Amino acid sequence: MLPETPVTPGSPASDPARLLARLISIDSVNPDLVPGGAGESVIADFCGAWLAARGFEIHRLEKRPGRPSLVAIARGTGGGQSLMLNGHLDTVGLTDYDGDPLDPQIRDGRMYGRGTFDMKAGIAAMMVAAARTTAHGPLRGDVILACVADEEYSSSGTEEVLEAFTADAAIVTEPSHLDVTLAHKGFAWFDVDIEGRAAHGSRPDLGVDAIAKTGHLLVALENLGARLAQGPAHPLLGTGTVHASVIHGGEEPSTYPAHCRTTLERRTVPGEDADSVERELAAMLDHLTATVPDFRYRLTRGLHREPFEADPDAAIVRTLTRHAEQALGHPPVVRAEPYWTDCALLDRAGIPCLLFGVDGEGAHAATEYVDLASLDRLTDILTATIADFCS
Repeated sequence: MLPETPVTPGSPASDPARLLARLISIDSVNPDLVPGGAGESVIADFCGAWLAARGFEIHRLEKRPGRPSLVAIARGTGGGQSLMLNGHLDTVGLTDYDGDPLDPQIRDGRMYGRGTFDMKAGIAAMMVAAARTTAHGPLRGDVILACVADEEYSSSGTEEVLEAFTADAAIVTEPSHLDVTLAHKGFAWFDVDIEGRAAHGSRPDLGVDAIAKTGHLLVALENLGARLAQGPAHPLLGTGTVHASVIHGGEEPSTYPAHCRTTLERRTVPGEDADSVERELAAMLDHLTATVPDFRYRLTRGLHREPFEADPDAAIVRTLTRHAEQALGHPPVVRAEPYWTDCALLDRAGIPCLLFGVDGEGAHAATEYVDLASLDRLTDILTATIADFCS
């Protein structure tokens, strides 16, 4: 293996890798995922100062103290379309990372560190691209950068941004391997509480084992997943899925458990939503109530996010695809992602959008890296797209 090359700090507007190295060195772990995590304050301060020095109008949104999102605007002269570039500042935790997650290292054309792939590379690319396009004067339309908090948990950052800002189109710079991503799945979380009856372990005549009853639920979930896999498929995303995520039940070895809670996740495709999933789960549970003795349940809806599907003929899709083809030398792959992104919130707010980002690997993993050639290409493609769309 080649020796590691430390990254020289700095943040010139012409070099996204140097800017990325600065971003990686700033701890921005989401505290909703990791209690005590640093949050986004320091990295938002850095991005705000970097962009203000390049003439951007800075808006700091902080409805949740210590969880700021940043909106930076290069105002246009008028008559052009506005474009928002959206990326999240937060990362997942650092403790399971193999090496120093905040010390960016370059090996074999890759930069390693927590957030290199997911998704500080996208933040660096959109900041440098916006600075390049506005360095010699304003475009006709506004260029808006939304550097948001909390995407890794509940996306409160983008929700707060959309309360005050809009645009004619948007690009989310989540990693996509330089593929044009036009759809992704949604999700819905539910708690299923199975009620038993507590009794001494020697008295099966008095007790109802909530954990054993939950076994029927788990089998039913597995069967539901198999039916979904055989059902109608979305052309890009395939079918929805379901799985049990967390189970809590029981008090002690000598007592029949009176309660068992299962948290489950249902991944959704366009045409499905939390309401339809709740009806689906209730029907499954009602069948168990009718067929399994002493089966009693309570179904509670938790966090849910809608799936996303872009219009392939939208102006921003056609513009970015054209510039991607010119930069790559071939038409970009068009695909969908199984995970959720803030695209769904932008789309719901009436902003046509798509997802386009770097190549690399290791989101949420022990080793994470970005391919630096893809970072340069992404920056070039975003620069051309901004200049074209906003002028």
